[in-house]
Amino acid sequence: MQNKFTKIAKIALVLVYLVIVAGAVVRMTGSGMGCPDWPKCFGYYIPPTDISELEWQPEKEFKKGQVIIVDESLWVAREDFSTTTKYNANNWVPYTKHDYAIFNPFHTWTEFINRLFGALAGLGTLIMAFASFTYWKKRRTITILSWLVVFAMGFQAWLGATVVYSVLAPAKITIHMVMALIIVAMILYLIHATNNKIKSLKPDKITRNFMILVLSTTLVQIVLGTQVRQFVDLQTDLYGENAPGLWLNNATLSFYLHRSFSIIVVLLNLFLAIRIYKLNLGYSKINWVLALLLFEIISGMAMYYLDFPFTTQPLHLVLASVLFGFQFYLVLEALNAFKTIKTL
Repeated sequence: MQNKFTKIAKIALVLVYLVIVAGAVVRMTGSGMGCPDWPKCFGYYIPPTDISELEWQPEKEFKKGQVIIVDESLWVAREDFSTTTKYNANNWVPYTKHDYAIFNPFHTWTEFINRLFGALAGLGTLIMAFASFTYWKKRRTITILSWLVVFAMGFQAWLGATVVYSVLAPAKITIHMVMALIIVAMILYLIHATNNKIKSLKPDKITRNFMILVLSTTLVQIVLGTQVRQFVDLQTDLYGENAPGLWLNNATLSFYLHRSFSIIVVLLNLFLAIRIYKLNLGYSKINWVLALLLFEIISGMAMYYLDFPFTTQPLHLVLASVLFGFQFYLVLEALNAFKTIKTL
């Protein structure tokens, strides 16, 4: 089972990244409130496809917790019951988490699919945690961290619920994104720690410290990016989805910081790459970092100069999260290079 653990962890990592992709699509399509409750969707395990399913109807059975929309408000069934010929308000209680009561089937199913990916990723990390028991006797940290990932996924699901209840509050969206990256980092650590095919790389203290600095700047840039994304969402609501050329009107300070800070991120990564090549340190994943940076720059420029072409927004976010993953793994390799020297 130990030989299979790394493969299971890699699958779990892919599933987590699929959740990030699905979340990016949710943001791009404005589907974040497609399901106004959690963990169900309008009180259903499988969400409705038509508004008629969310309207009061005579002689219809309702289950406890199911939701209807009455006078642009959400109402929740008190218990299991069947309606008569007249509406009885005593059978319903108002939904108090928020006052958002809009049904859009596309948004609802987009958000629902995002949640399904989240459940699948949770299952993947749970399988990984059970597989980690094979390390319990000799490497307990692997087992402990694997179960921490499971608890982190549960915490992430709770954060997702708070995002919905807050009607997509910017700060909570940012925390939600950062938590996703923390989960990615933990799984990458498990993959690295249990990988028996790690190449011996040359240790270099300056390079190692610079990798940590570069990783930190990427994290800061991602946080700034989530703030810009929230501003764009507000501008979309103001000017409409068909006016992308106006979305950056009266841009906030976070936008200019994000744009200017990207130059620093690129320069730091280029300096790191030159040092790795010059000293022949062997960190080949720097090539992936440079490639991802290039596509990240292209997608960012496309949004700014070409008025947000379709898919550029989720692509920009996903590329940033993948970039973070490669940079974090580089840090792990650099730290391991020093451990290898000490054991010789």
